[in-house]
Amino acid sequence: MVGAYARLVEIQSLSHSLPRTAAFFDLDKTVIAKSSTLTFSKSFYQGGLINRRAVLRTAYTQFIFLAGGADHDQMERMREYLSALCKGWNVRQVKEIVAEALHDLIDPIIYDEAASLIEAHHTAGRDVVIVSTSGAEVVEPIGEMLGADRVVATRMVVGEDGCFTGEIEYYAYGPTKAEAVRELAESEGYDLARCYAYSDSITDVPMLEAVGHPHAVNPDRALRREALARNWPVLVFNRPVRLKQRLPGLSLAARPALVAAAAVGAAAATAGLVWYASRRRANAIA
Repeated sequence: MVGAYARLVEIQSLSHSLPRTAAFFDLDKTVIAKSSTLTFSKSFYQGGLINRRAVLRTAYTQFIFLAGGADHDQMERMREYLSALCKGWNVRQVKEIVAEALHDLIDPIIYDEAASLIEAHHTAGRDVVIVSTSGAEVVEPIGEMLGADRVVATRMVVGEDGCFTGEIEYYAYGPTKAEAVRELAESEGYDLARCYAYSDSITDVPMLEAVGHPHAVNPDRALRREALARNWPVLVFNRPVRLKQRLPGLSLAARPALVAAAAVGAAAATAGLVWYASRRRANAIA
């Protein structure tokens, strides 16, 4: 018994001494089914921040974004458009509008498969980090809703009057996302070789390359080709569902209280996703 106990303590000590790990998730079309920023356009209109013409334009931009993904040039045009659009917006008002509309707009478009993966990673002891090109005022409350441990997002410059100046302080896009991942790994002690990353866009290849377990989720054409060439798993998320409808009484934000049944279900869902990705990859290669 003494020997068995000693071995158990040794095993526990080894597991505790292992470097920390994390799972990095892009947000738009990876965790949620739409663009997080553009989804709030109607609410911003109702709050008097944008006019009807801007609503129509953001609706068209959302359509283009969903139809074919967004390449580098499209993302740059979207950045310029949104920067000009939000110039002069009162930051406090933006946060209030997002908080009021968050559950009505975002909760119904969270992918069930993504929520299961987030639960599974938390159950495995990994931190969950949302890394998004959308603005922090939108991404941070969504991250809190999802139970994420950290959020990396674009930050706009705020003037002394409490309004956006239209300038960007930090743009979380492309190589910048990968830099943020590496900086977090250094500050938090993550072993990137044992970390995971998920994205739908070819522009996130630098972030996917930074970890040992990259995954393409609902990939655009370019990322699908890249994933197949590199033998990265390709996952298909297509079941948006409200969080409360997934497991009654279980909130992702209440992460430490995960019950055993939820852990088993999340693990089973993850295994199913990996199996499905392997089947899809094999069929694509054949």
